[in-house]
Amino acid sequence: MHTTNSRWRRVPPILIGATLLAALSLAWSAYAITDLMRAGWFGLSVALAGDIAWITVLWAEYRGLTITVRGRTVEAAAVGLGIALGVAALLALHGHDEGSWGQGIAGPFVVLVGKAVWAYALASLRDPAALTSEQLAEIHDVMRQSEYTARLHHAQLEQLDRAADAEIARIKAEARITLARDDVDFEVTLKRINKRAEIERRTPLALGNPHVLSTAANDREHRPEQIASAPNAVAPNPPLNSTNADREQPSMAAIVREQVARLPNNSDAVNAVMAIKPDANRESVAAAVRRARAKGDMKGGYA
Repeated sequence: MHTTNSRWRRVPPILIGATLLAALSLAWSAYAITDLMRAGWFGLSVALAGDIAWITVLWAEYRGLTITVRGRTVEAAAVGLGIALGVAALLALHGHDEGSWGQGIAGPFVVLVGKAVWAYALASLRDPAALTSEQLAEIHDVMRQSEYTARLHHAQLEQLDRAADAEIARIKAEARITLARDDVDFEVTLKRINKRAEIERRTPLALGNPHVLSTAANDREHRPEQIASAPNAVAPNPPLNSTNADREQPSMAAIVREQVARLPNNSDAVNAVMAIKPDANRESVAAAVRRARAKGDMKGGYA
């Protein structure tokens, strides 16, 4: 009981009177508009819609809400006054339709008085230290600007990220192209090396390098048991038609074996070989004679 009384004490008396007056005004306006339209429940719904709009605007007026129309700020109090004037006009029209000056004047008077009382009631409910609508609007502008700056910064960062991603993708694409080109160059070079080696393997000596051909011929002629010419000796170039004749001449080893078998003395054998091969090295020939004599188990003199 004490709690209920304390609540009622906190409610301003003007709010109680404004509430009772609003209830009477709503009841009278609902009856008058319904009777004016002569549409039964439909007319009642129109009347209730006007009453609900008025109450809603009262709440907006209490919260200090405003709207902007074509660059102009419209306050809730102005909208509520417009609704009240519209309801008053309908009530005056109802009194005129009924042929009663009393209804035509008393009805609008109740509505307008209720609106005026509610204006004072709302003023009594507001905090004196509360910010004005202009101050709130300025604060909202600052908040809006900061939000805009933050979102703009975020959008710019996203733009930079997308640009960086695009640049990275371009670099990767160029790197893939370079790697692909290097792979192709490597494969082509490797195939060339393999082809060159295959050509060298399959090319006959007669069609190959003359230096290789001469080297192979020299390798065939100068076997381990044969006596080579002196390292610094330069053999004369044979004529072009002397190839078959050179091939028919006996080798140095054959000449040494023949002379050792024919002559018992090593000096005589060396002289005989030098007579046949005057371009040969005498010391090499003497060594070859001694080896041939040792192989044949023949004892003789030394050169």
